[in-house]
Amino acid sequence: MSKPEMKPIPPAELVALALGVLRSAKFPQLATIDGDQPRLRPVSPVKTDGFTIYVANLRSYGKTAEIAANPKVELCYVDDRHDQVRITGIAEVLADRPALEEIWESNPLLRRYLGSLDNPMLIVYRVVPSRVRYMKEWALDYHEVPLA
Repeated sequence: MSKPEMKPIPPAELVALALGVLRSAKFPQLATIDGDQPRLRPVSPVKTDGFTIYVANLRSYGKTAEIAANPKVELCYVDDRHDQVRITGIAEVLADRPALEEIWESNPLLRRYLGSLDNPMLIVYRVVPSRVRYMKEWALDYHEVPLA
């Protein structure tokens, strides 16, 4: 089987295609580093703003220490058609109270599970993208998605 031919995709169309994958593949994989060992786990974003992804976490989870030691992370979304979006970025602890309140109010699962926005176990990460790549099903090459 020969490699599929990669066709150029206009930048605006790339952004739309990549955002479409984010909408349809609701549960990305989050990669972190634990010392010299990569770690990967599914996450459920609590908010998506373009390619900036917000992920809730409990302070007791392993990824808390991993991100504190090395905030460089990658999220990988794969939809039902096997199209992929990879978001490389920095995970920052979200401290903006109005943004946290907006996430809290829009997420009944967080409210039911944690009871209060002030629960000391809650931490929300904002993954600020430095690179976004899109790949059409099995194309074997990524397209760089413009961030601005």
